[in-house]
Formats: sequence, C-alpha cells, structure tokens
Amino acid sequence: MSESRIIVALDFDNAESALNLSKKLSPQLCRLKIGKELFTAAGPSIIEKLTHDGYEIFLDLKFHDIPATVAKACKAACNLDVWMINVHASGGRRMLMAAREAVPAHSTRLIAVTVLTSMDTQDLVEIGYSIPPQEIVLRLAHLTQSCGLDGVVCSAQETTLLRRELGVDFCLVTPGIRLANGESHDQKRTATPQQAIQDGAHYLVIGRPITQARDPYQTLHDIHNQLDLNQIIFKTTP
Repeated sequence: MSESRIIVALDFDNAESALNLSKKLSPQLCRLKIGKELFTAAGPSIIEKLTHDGYEIFLDLKFHDIPATVAKACKAACNLDVWMINVHASGGRRMLMAAREAVPAHSTRLIAVTVLTSMDTQDLVEIGYSIPPQEIVLRLAHLTQSCGLDGVVCSAQETTLLRRELGVDFCLVTPGIRLANGESHDQKRTATPQQAIQDGAHYLVIGRPITQARDPYQTLHDIHNQLDLNQIIFKTTP
C-alpha cells in the first residue's frame, strides 16, 4: 500500500495512453485516479490492469442520483476492489446515507464532492447559490461527516477551514493542484502541493503538472520529496 499523499489523475480518453503513463510512474510514489472519461472509454478492465501493477485506484465517478441508484452504483464500484470512490454531497442526506450503507466501513473509502474546483462565486450565483463558495463547502462537508462518510473533495482554499471545523481524522482530498508558476488551466481555486498539505489536505490530486511533464516520473519524485511524508502539520487556528 502506498503511503504517498499524491493521486495522479489519468485524464486520458483511451487505455493505451493511461497504461503508458502509469509505466512511467511508481505505485510506491502515488495512487491513480480514474475519472468519467477514461472509465467510459476503457471500462473496468483498466482498473484490473492498474491494480495488477500495484496501484491503488481512486474511482472518481461522482455518483449523483436517487438514493437507491447511488447505493447500487457504489456497491458495484466496491466490487472492483478500488481504494476510494466518491459521490456528490449535493445529492442530500438520504443519498449520502444510502451510499454509506452500501459501502462497508473500513473497506473502500467513501468521500463526497462539495463544490467543483472549476466553479467560482459567479458560477454558483448562476445556479441559484447566493452564499460564498466556502460557506457552501462547509455546509456540505458537515452534512457528509454527519452521514458517516470518510471525507470530502474540496479546493485548497477551503482546507484550513474544514480541518479546523471537522477535525484531523476527516479526510480532505484536494484537486486543483498546480506547481509554482504553472498554468491553472480550467481550475479556478488552485494551490501548490506544499501549501495544500500545510493547510490540511490529506491527499492531493495532480493531473497535467505530472502527466504532461517532460519527465513524469522525475516530476512526481520531486513533488513527493518536497512534501513532509512523515507528519501532517495542520493549521488549527484561524
């Protein structure tokens, strides 16, 4: 089992590209994330191939449907022997509880998405939210924790607040990670790896800064070495 906090996002549209990239990395230095694009293109077999190579998989399908459907989807995902799956916290309490009941405790980790890191205040206003993103994230994170899930996906801008409010054991998975002086692309709430860990993230989802690097392994290795892998130092005061 990897002890790394780095989750590399395999944002590819075919299995060959994903597998080629995985061979340039190391299961000792990272876990891998399979999202909707790759899973739709390659199916469950891509998970089997990557786990055979020693990787732990975060299956990032963001289930969001009526409670019974989400429960069945979560159960099916667990049967793929993945390390982590997720649902949308905005699906509400009944959906979150159904997901929790479908996923045995201490097996596959079950987390919830709060607010997508591609969204800012204006985006949220357009879909009917009149409160700041951090407040929405905090409400959804409290709901997720009260339903017994293991953690949430949140941007680095919310990690300090959530760590203070929800305690050190609640898992925070942070996408939108960019290297210093790197491009933000379509992410609007970003942070560097070091800042995200300092602010309280457990795991960092990193895609293009690694997958599009000239030397993906060296970039992964450098990030891994820059992080304090032996101790998480969270900010617990404002």
